[in-house]
Amino acid sequence: MQYLQNTPSTKNGKKRKVTLGLAFKSIIWPRRNYVFIGLILIVIKSLSGFVVPLQTKIFIDDVIPSKDYDKLYHLIAIVIIAITIQAATSFLLTRILSVQAQYLISELRAQVQKKVLSLPISFFDNTKSGALVSRIMSDVEGVRNLIGTGLVQLVGGTFTAVIALFLLIDINPWMTLFVLAPLSIFAMIALKAFKYIRPIFRNRGKINAEVKGRLTETLAGVRVIKAFNSEAQENLVFERGVDKLFQNVKKSLTATALMSSSSTFLVGIATTGILGFSGYYIIEGDMTVGDFLEFSLILGFMIAPIVQMSNIGSQLTEALAGLDRTEELMNMATEDEDIDRTIQLDDVKGDIAFKDVGFSYEEGKQILHDINFEAPSGSVIALVGSSGSGKSTIAGLSATFLNPLSGQVTIDGVDMTKVKLSSFRKHLGVVLQDEFLFEGSIRENIMFPRPNATEAQLQNAVRAAYVNEFTDRFDDGLETLIGERGVKLSGGQRQRIAIARAILADPKIIILDEATSNLDTESEALIQKSLSELTKNRTTIVIAHRLSTIRKADQILVIEAGKIVERGNHDELIAAKGRYYDLYTFQAKI
Repeated sequence: MQYLQNTPSTKNGKKRKVTLGLAFKSIIWPRRNYVFIGLILIVIKSLSGFVVPLQTKIFIDDVIPSKDYDKLYHLIAIVIIAITIQAATSFLLTRILSVQAQYLISELRAQVQKKVLSLPISFFDNTKSGALVSRIMSDVEGVRNLIGTGLVQLVGGTFTAVIALFLLIDINPWMTLFVLAPLSIFAMIALKAFKYIRPIFRNRGKINAEVKGRLTETLAGVRVIKAFNSEAQENLVFERGVDKLFQNVKKSLTATALMSSSSTFLVGIATTGILGFSGYYIIEGDMTVGDFLEFSLILGFMIAPIVQMSNIGSQLTEALAGLDRTEELMNMATEDEDIDRTIQLDDVKGDIAFKDVGFSYEEGKQILHDINFEAPSGSVIALVGSSGSGKSTIAGLSATFLNPLSGQVTIDGVDMTKVKLSSFRKHLGVVLQDEFLFEGSIRENIMFPRPNATEAQLQNAVRAAYVNEFTDRFDDGLETLIGERGVKLSGGQRQRIAIARAILADPKIIILDEATSNLDTESEALIQKSLSELTKNRTTIVIAHRLSTIRKADQILVIEAGKIVERGNHDELIAAKGRYYDLYTFQAKI
């Protein structure tokens, strides 16, 4: 089930804030059966709560003066039954609504995570992973107050307060009117405070995400921090972040403190007035002691929910602020929502072509200029050039991680911008310079693209990438745990696992982004053999700084300042004695 998507926009194009009405329609209404049962339980619980104050009047005015033991036993039995009903309904409310609230949270988290993974690469380039973790895990937690405790307190408290109001009017309308005056003032103060608090809660979510994002980066880069003796610097950055969070919390605490103190003062005024009124009426003989106790107890049933509204209001305000941020994320356009992407690739031959391709990350700063080349199926195209020349951008365009600013990138003659990305990427394999491995075992990482692969297919990939050359020395072999990001392995070992993963995926197109840059000479020799197996009968685009690794490439493109300045195979480029010759001979001397 989808929540908080396709929210109507305002006239100026901005998304509306999540309101109680929208939350009711998209979150509460789909669970109306559970909510209806919960409401019935709330009514029963509220009504049973009035038994004690009503029986108190009978106890004071009838049972004690008449010394009637039968009435006393009857009264005690009624009170015990009422208390039992209250306890049972409280349990059922928690069991039904609170459990449903937690289930809804888990559903929303799964939806937000699914949405996040569907967003384009550019979104992740501009967003901290820690901030995304916060948005997925924390922002949706407030919905428990819409389905669970908040809803129970809001509806139950309102119902109880209304019933109590009618009972109070029946006992003494003038005393009731006096009580309503300070409560009305409190209600106005609370409404003002909630309007002030909501943007604070919304901003808190953003600050919290920033702090968590920085903390995630700090923990991931702890080796760099320690290597440069920068603990104090990182501590200062984190302290500034948590102080910013503290200042935000302090603002909301001021508003809630104002509501709390005003409620204490106004309830005190009401209580004082009740003492005065009731004293007068009892002295005049217009009210009994039982009436006074009954009025006081029922008054508590009316005041307590109203005062509690400040807490409920804060909960609901925080919930809506979190849903604001979630709704903002859920309304972002995914990669596959492009209406132009209609072509489904059922089979891929592997012919890639760049036609007058231009690209820029920022407006006015073009990275690629009129790139033209063809990579026929089964060929190996190598990209060489200095850092920042545009090699990785070409690879990113080939992998559909980026879209060209001008020109076309085609696969088998089809414009990539018209193709459904999932249908293309199932034929794509990527091995990066700093390859990412997941925490777990070597086996799990190799089988990541094909978790249902057979043992024979797995072992074939392991041997082809020479992973067994080092796993055979491990006590647990392929079951060896490698730690977060493969921290327990060497660079060469991680790279061979990445290549084995690509071999097991069996793609038609391979992109190797400096796949041998982290390897020692011995590992490089092994990897070159495995790469020969990996690239066989596959279209391969290779980015390499070590030019010795691409001598057998079908075509070498020399990229400088976003342009192809030379092209040809190794022998042709060496004979031309141009830029490639200079790069190759320079590395040979080193």
